Amino acid sequence: MTSASPSGNPVPLLRHRYLPWILAVAATVVVLDQLTKWWAESTLNDGRTISVVGEFLQFGLVYNPGAAFGIGGQFTWILTAIAAVAVVALCVFATRVLNPLWALGVGALLGGALSHLGDRVFRTPGFARGHVVDFIDYNGYFVGNVADVALVGGAGLLIVLTLLGVDARPPADTGVPGEDEPPA
Repeated sequence: MTSASPSGNPVPLLRHRYLPWILAVAATVVVLDQLTKWWAESTLNDGRTISVVGEFLQFGLVYNPGAAFGIGGQFTWILTAIAAVAVVALCVFATRVLNPLWALGVGALLGGALSHLGDRVFRTPGFARGHVVDFIDYNGYFVGNVADVALVGGAGLLIVLTLLGVDARPPADTGVPGEDEPPA
């Protein structure tokens, strides 16, 4: 089954089969990340920490102007631009994914990148300079948030799939209906 693209070329209808799933995963990550950041800001704003697993895992509020480990805090606007480019690239790639595991990984990456971009754009101290709310303290080595968990998990999944030779787009001769149909 095919439909015509704006250029008039046939496009398999299955091409966007996983796009709604990718968008659902991304939306779930954004909502969970922003809700937990709201919780952290309203609960931990007095400087206290909550022990989850001794000192190994604690909740404590930190505002991060930089990237991982606070690196590049003086270049927040560059991090904002990088996040915006990542979101656009992931959106384009998402339209090409034809594998459910790749859809999960791309959705997690997209959700994490979108949530961080939202922090950079809308949080204080201002547009394109906003600080990311971090609150999950991993034994003092790293403080992150739900978006970070999604980014690391999504990237890890895509690395494993790549190492296992699982393609985001199966070859046309794999029997995927609609992928090997001749143009109409």
